[in-house]
Amino acid sequence: MTEREPEGGEAACWVSEVCAECGRLRAECGHREDDEVPRRVGGRPGRDRDAQGRARNGRPRDGLGRPLPYGSQGAPRQPEGVLRTGGETLREAQQLLDAGRPFHAHEVLEDRWKTAPEAERALWRALAQYAVGLTHAARGNAKGAATLLARAAEGLAPFEAEPPFGVDVAGIRRWAARPEAPGTTVPSADVPALRGRPEG
Repeated sequence: MTEREPEGGEAACWVSEVCAECGRLRAECGHREDDEVPRRVGGRPGRDRDAQGRARNGRPRDGLGRPLPYGSQGAPRQPEGVLRTGGETLREAQQLLDAGRPFHAHEVLEDRWKTAPEAERALWRALAQYAVGLTHAARGNAKGAATLLARAAEGLAPFEAEPPFGVDVAGIRRWAARPEAPGTTVPSADVPALRGRPEG
């Protein structure tokens, strides 16, 4: 029996699971990315691993999290496994979103999802999906953006009546449901902030 990947998988979990060509989940569509990791004998993907043997994608990535060839100069990544409070997570993720780095915001939100108390995990997972939806929008993948934004909106629904940490759950859900939302650019004053934007 093989050891299961920790919940959340590697940092690019949702970014790479949506097909840029058709917007469906990659496992369902059958398309293959040109830069996909080659398969080993038996069909298992060849994967980078960390010192503990856990699967980790070691390829450099550009500012929107797209994999670059090994040996390329990539954008700096957020350190993995950082323990942050809910407030710290939201502040850091928002700074990254405001800087046009939604992929990196996703990594910060995913760290909190993996370490938060059980009652909060669905919140952080949905916010990470929101950031990944914005990542797909910034990459020009409107179908992939729509898929992830819909997941985020659905995941945030149970928190709308009493939003934890001051998260603008209603604003994010309302914006994500708009047909034009997936075509937006990041950063944009139109994109709801995690804790809402001041009026005026």
